[in-house]
Amino acid sequence: MSAPMEVVVSADSSGQLWNCAVFDLHSGTNLLSYRGGNSSSRSLTVLNGEYILGAQLGKNFINVWEVQRKDQLQQKIVCPGIVTCLTASPDGLYVLAGIADAIYLWEVSTGNLLAILNRHYQDLTCLRFTDDSSHFISGAKDNLALIWSLVSVVQLDPSHTPEPRHVLSRHSLPITDIHCGLMGAQARVATASLDQTVKLWEVSSGEMLLSVLFDVSIMSVTLDPCEYFLFCGGSDGTIYQVSLCSPSLSRDKTFQSDSEGNQVFKGHRNLVTCLSVSMDGTLLLSGSHDETVRLWDVQSKQSIRTINHKGPVTNACIHPAAPAHMFVSESRPAVPLPRFSRHLNPTEQHDSSATPGACSVLLGPENTKVRVSELEEEVKTLKKINKDLYDFSSQLLIKPS
Repeated sequence: MSAPMEVVVSADSSGQLWNCAVFDLHSGTNLLSYRGGNSSSRSLTVLNGEYILGAQLGKNFINVWEVQRKDQLQQKIVCPGIVTCLTASPDGLYVLAGIADAIYLWEVSTGNLLAILNRHYQDLTCLRFTDDSSHFISGAKDNLALIWSLVSVVQLDPSHTPEPRHVLSRHSLPITDIHCGLMGAQARVATASLDQTVKLWEVSSGEMLLSVLFDVSIMSVTLDPCEYFLFCGGSDGTIYQVSLCSPSLSRDKTFQSDSEGNQVFKGHRNLVTCLSVSMDGTLLLSGSHDETVRLWDVQSKQSIRTINHKGPVTNACIHPAAPAHMFVSESRPAVPLPRFSRHLNPTEQHDSSATPGACSVLLGPENTKVRVSELEEEVKTLKKINKDLYDFSSQLLIKPS
């Protein structure tokens, strides 16, 4: 059987079977699973097709797996607070994390912490890069979505405080999800909110192009690759399809089903946490708190496959498969993931006692807290190794001769 072109990557909050898993898009077969903990919503990301990163639910560290070494958790990156959202740039050069109301930006090749952005007023909920990695968009509980130019953030002048290129301030309640379309700096961005609206924006100008009002809060949003349709996941389990090609499309509209492409998908019994569309635009993937991931035929609006989970689904997306890494057991990442730096200033990175993969960007008492967390994780690992050795030795001793 040839390797699939696209796969489903999903995770749930229970962590009973695995942290996250890879499924065949067309058959629903479980191809790979990654064990250890569970990943929080909007915090599962594939880095350069070689690593999977997932922020531990309710904890202050990020789990790291090499994509082909599925049964072994390779690394834990300890952070100064709970990571609420996480993403890697499409070019594999940067990692972004939301910790409380701050955005942390790391350079992957060196592990250096390049910036801490404190422009939001409440906790981050989502982070997204444009497809060319030139910009990223942050959304938070302060009702704001900010468009950042990566070039302006990654600068060498420490006296210069980076500012967002645009502030999208038309939502009246917290941002729940962001989707960035194609075309880099010319892309369109969709933002979903608890205020029951989805808004479409232009990255280059920051101008709002469209606002759609629904009867329920919208928890997830995505566009098809051609941007003919906007798909919006409601808090009641309904998925709404909004046509962007309607001749009667106005800037502000209220959603109504009609014959022009505005339709609904019915099947989920609880809020829809994540949405994703296949490369050819024919299949829609959705994850829900009803503990299922569903695959839909876009044209017929029929659910054609259900993948059951053991808990509320926190992450689900259709991802291009990387056969050279994901399905070849002998394959290894071209470059090892370095230790993520402790400080903004690279000259301060002289703490040789730090656990590999640890990251801290706070000084004084907060630094001590991070170090304690690192040591606690190390103790847990050593205890597990000790238990495994004990169990193995016991089995040898009691084995009949």
